[in-house]
Formats: sequence, C-alpha cells, structure tokens
Amino acid sequence: MIERFVDIHTSDGDMNTFIVHPEENGPHPLVLFLMDAPGMREEIRDMSRRLATAGYYVMAPHLYYRDVTGYNLFETGDRERMGELMSSLSNEKIVGDAQALIAHADADEAASASAIGVVGYCMSGPFAIYLAGRIPDRVKAAASFHGVHLVTDADDSPHLQLPEANAEVYVGAAEVDSYAPPEMIEAFETAIETSGCRGRVEWYPGTEHGFTFRERGPLYDKAASERHWERLHDLFSRNLVR
Repeated sequence: MIERFVDIHTSDGDMNTFIVHPEENGPHPLVLFLMDAPGMREEIRDMSRRLATAGYYVMAPHLYYRDVTGYNLFETGDRERMGELMSSLSNEKIVGDAQALIAHADADEAASASAIGVVGYCMSGPFAIYLAGRIPDRVKAAASFHGVHLVTDADDSPHLQLPEANAEVYVGAAEVDSYAPPEMIEAFETAIETSGCRGRVEWYPGTEHGFTFRERGPLYDKAASERHWERLHDLFSRNLVR
C-alpha cells in the first residue's frame, strides 16, 4: 500500500488529507472518507486503509482545517471544542472541499475519479448524501452510517438533494440514536422512495450511535461494524468502475 499526507489547497486554506491506495493495478476508483465529529485520528486512517486494500484510492481529509491544524476528541476530551468545530462546517463548505479533493485526484495517475464513492459517519453522514446531489456527474455511491441531520427544515437538507442525485445511496441507522431518531430515518426513507433515487435504509438492531468505531468503547458493536463493512464494499463494488 502507498500512503501519504498531502496539503490540498482550497479557497479557505490548506486541507491536510491522508491518502492511501494500492501499489499496483491502478488507476483505482476514488473514495472520499469523511471523518466523524471527534476528528482525524489513527482509527480513521486505519479504516481508510482497510477500504483501500479492496482496490480504492481513499482520501480522508481533516475537515476542521479552517480552524485548527489537528483535533482529536479522544486525546483532548474537550467536547465543547468539538461542538464548536462541528458547528463551523456546512454542506456548501464540504462541497468546496470535495471539489478540491477531486481536482487533486484528477491530477494523480493512481486515481480514477470519473465514478466516486463517498462515506460519512455521524456528523459527516449528511455530507455524503448531500454530495451525491450536488456533484451528480461524479458521485455514484454515497453511504451514511449513524448519520445525523439527514432530514431538516433547511433549504439545503440532504433529503432534498436526492432528486438530483445520480448515485446509489445507503443509510445504516442505529436502533437507538438520539442524534438520529426513528422519525427522521423514516422520513429519509420516504424521501428515497418518492425521489426516484436508488438506495435504501437499513436498521442495525441492538446498536447505538457510533457503533462502527472501536474507540467508542461500549457503543462499539463488532458484528454490526462488520456488517457495515460488508454493505459498504457491496455498494462501492456495484457502482465504482475499476
């Protein structure tokens, strides 16, 4: 595997990004791996590596780059700061970030960015879905796991972007999740059905918010996390051209 850190220039500054992909048999389909609210850390990089071993060019950007050069809740314990950083992001900022990442991949012969996959967790789940609607010519698969704010009253709510999407979308929902309550997930499922967008919602029984991450301690559910990997690999293999 080849991996490196690259500062990718955006209109808001330099976005430090972890890139990992196989050494051989490229170019490899681009996957954008969007971090959760606790920030960039080794677990995010390890998950990116696991995905890359299946034959993908994975880019995991530090989304808080506008405010800090690095942040990891599990090192600082500063939840107030996490809330501030999380609130500083917006759907449109992530669109700009994604466009910068895609431009970098376009210039790298190891990457194939004509059909892109995006995956987000918790905070970034809605970003993944939003990108499917805002960059439909590129994003062909988008996944959200225990994602928040998938349906809101705002004009830029992710569910409103589904009619514009040209991607298959997948939402993996925890059974118990105060950040993503059942009524929101059910409303998103209805939006998929009425929009004509390809995709589905799947519930993960017996799980809570954050079940995919080992660092979440008692919230981590190994069986559910492995199912999430199975679903993610299936989604990407169906939609991303090698």
